[in-house]
Amino acid sequence: MVFKIDFPVTEDPCFPYLIKDLALLAKTGFKIVIVPGEKESIDSVLNETAVFQSASRYMTFLSGSRVDAVIGNFIRARGLGIIDGIDMEHSGTVDKIYTDSISRVLNLGMVPILPCIGWSPSGKPYNVSGDEIALKISSALGAVKLFIVSAGNHLKGLSQMPESIETREDGSIIKLTPAQTEEVISSITQIQLRSELELALKASRAGVERIHIVDGREEGAVLRELFSNIGVGTMVYSDKYESIRALRSRDLPDLIRLMEPLMQTGVLIRRSPEQIQEKKDDYYVYDIDGCVHACGALHNWGGGQGEIAAVSADPMYAGMNLGRRIVGYLIDKAQKSNFNRVFVLTTKTQDWFESLGFRETSIESLPEKKRQQYDHHRKSLVFSLDL
Repeated sequence: MVFKIDFPVTEDPCFPYLIKDLALLAKTGFKIVIVPGEKESIDSVLNETAVFQSASRYMTFLSGSRVDAVIGNFIRARGLGIIDGIDMEHSGTVDKIYTDSISRVLNLGMVPILPCIGWSPSGKPYNVSGDEIALKISSALGAVKLFIVSAGNHLKGLSQMPESIETREDGSIIKLTPAQTEEVISSITQIQLRSELELALKASRAGVERIHIVDGREEGAVLRELFSNIGVGTMVYSDKYESIRALRSRDLPDLIRLMEPLMQTGVLIRRSPEQIQEKKDDYYVYDIDGCVHACGALHNWGGGQGEIAAVSADPMYAGMNLGRRIVGYLIDKAQKSNFNRVFVLTTKTQDWFESLGFRETSIESLPEKKRQQYDHHRKSLVFSLDL
């Protein structure tokens, strides 16, 4: 779980209690990453001392709860340069997240703290937006939750809200879908609230399943949001299959781009664009902001049996488990189509499919038409899953 904590929260009397709650989660076994928001604590001139002093406060309070933390140079940045004639000087953007280093820290049971600063390959430091760091690290690590911890509950008592939005008695919003989040954003003018909701929406679209906006000045807010039925903050959530849609003809170049490396290594059998187009209705893709980053197909062989095939995912998005999401979607679709069983043919990914619940079976268990097309030279193993 990634926690992006706005700077004013660190100045509140409840800040030590917030850190104790995060320490409790870390000691319980949750993997915690902290991104201190420093927008209010630094000016246009890069102030590394201020940034690290603030980050050190987190380490101090975590140490008081006997939780080890690391403040590290986990971000490679590049300068924004000149935009519309304005020299952005010390301001930068995330170029790369060193996920391997962060994962090693997490696997040691420690808490990584990512201050809002990144370094160029030559060692030049840049101020980087805490929102951008929180978004990129959540996506890169495949975080299941992003907490936006702000100073105040800005999602309460809003006017002109859609009737479908669930609220508590005090008028605070309980949860929002991405579509509802867009609707709320379009109807408000408060800069802070728009910023929080826009970050939540971007994180949802990047594959984070749950984003929680909570008031960091409220004692116990994080734990109550996590472990009570309706929580105390606002959750932006999406169906994990929401970004999966049917293949369109214009997606074919992206599909071939994803599949080509796997076809070259023999993980997938070679399919031409014409062969894919012929069975276009069997294919589904994972779409992020109009770009295809994963795909898969469900072929109906009759007799209540379906074949899951052509599963490919963009390696740049490995932390998001897109392959698993595609397979999960195809299994769900097979169940809704009243299939009794799905199967896969594989030469190299049997362990991965076993982790998804598939079990090895015989060639004779395949539908007759599929058996007739089985390539005995390829010697694929058959794995199936009863529905």
